[in-house]
Amino acid sequence: MIDNRRSRRTSRSTRRTGASGAGVPPPAIVSAGSRRRPGRFGRGPRYVRRRPDHRRARRFALVSVMLALVAAATYAVVQATGESEARPELVQPVPGALVADGPPEEQVLATFGAPGPLFVPVRQGRITAIVYHATGNPDSVSLTPVGRQLNESFFGRVLRRLFGGSGDAEPGYYVDDAGSGSSTASVDVGAPAGTSVYAPITGRVVGVQPYVLDGERWGEAIQIQPDDAPYVIVTLTNLEKARRIAVGTPVTAHTTRLGAVADLSRALDQDVAKFTSDAGNHVHIEFTPAPAASPLL
Repeated sequence: MIDNRRSRRTSRSTRRTGASGAGVPPPAIVSAGSRRRPGRFGRGPRYVRRRPDHRRARRFALVSVMLALVAAATYAVVQATGESEARPELVQPVPGALVADGPPEEQVLATFGAPGPLFVPVRQGRITAIVYHATGNPDSVSLTPVGRQLNESFFGRVLRRLFGGSGDAEPGYYVDDAGSGSSTASVDVGAPAGTSVYAPITGRVVGVQPYVLDGERWGEAIQIQPDDAPYVIVTLTNLEKARRIAVGTPVTAHTTRLGAVADLSRALDQDVAKFTSDAGNHVHIEFTPAPAASPLL
């Protein structure tokens, strides 16, 4: 009985230590950064530590630096934009500080794909706001504003600061997204009632008719066919026509006086008033194809 127990102990000890009695070395511990390679000439496997990937580290450092630069640039843009937006380029003038009436300086207001641009029709010091908006007329020709949008989105301001934009000498404008159709299908140039309105483009007067609201006359509508773009008609409304303006009269941009801004404050609520501190009187300008699509021809 005793001999059998000794025999079993001896057998277990032999299995643990081997036939020679020497201890079997513990299994090798392989780290996560190592890889196993087969041994040569029948030898056991050997373990080689992986070399660090310097390219990955460099890429990570480069991406980190770029993100830091973008964050710093965005912060600087936000700060600069906030400072500039505190003093917009175009504000409502105080009536007592209005400049004397007269022809405007030559300044491009918008383009419409034609050789000749659309010029500012009112003396700059008397402009209360420039507002682009939809007309609901599918035949209206969309304009491309020139200048800086004063109510543009945050991302628009960031992109303009990062990649450059319009200069301070160009007019500031608003875009009213209300209504259907293109938001730049027409433009309203705000000014106090009685302010002189000059031709925004060189051409010939092809239409003069009363501008009627609810059966009552509120000034005239004047249509001009541009010399450089006879395939469009420029329609101006909300103005009192000058006496010398008639069908066939040649007009020169920012030189020929067409009339004066009419007072429509008693006729309707004018959308331009959303961007000014007055009643929103203005001259309305719209482009349509010539001649069939023009509402007055």
